Amino acid sequence: MSPSRRHAVVEFLARYPSVCEVGVGRRPEVARALAERGVAVTATDVHERSVPEGVRFVRDDAVAASERADPGDAYRAAAVYALDCPPDLHAPLLGLARRVDADLLFTTLGGDPPAVDARPLTLDGETLYVARERRSSGE
Repeated sequence: MSPSRRHAVVEFLARYPSVCEVGVGRRPEVARALAERGVAVTATDVHERSVPEGVRFVRDDAVAASERADPGDAYRAAAVYALDCPPDLHAPLLGLARRVDADLLFTTLGGDPPAVDARPLTLDGETLYVARERRSSGE
């Protein structure tokens, strides 16, 4: 993700008081920028990852979390988001977001379309899909 696209995604996500980034991987730049703006950020991944100061990390499998009776505190945020999210994760993340009553937003890999109903937002050339909005986003 280019710096200008990353900035646009951060600007949009910064409207939330708390977020959970699913699958942070080795690119925590969005999580870092959100934490620097005062957003409470939790990042999850199936592998142990280093995250910037101000970002809470929880090693967890979001698909397994979507199937648990209680997905876990890591996902309890105003918004759950994933960057470069593969289609096979869209439905489990939507289920997870519903269970914790969070908005769900994601970008896809390359030209992959969303595998769930989602509203596309174009942010400086980056398409951010909004699959669940529990309240007005203030746009």
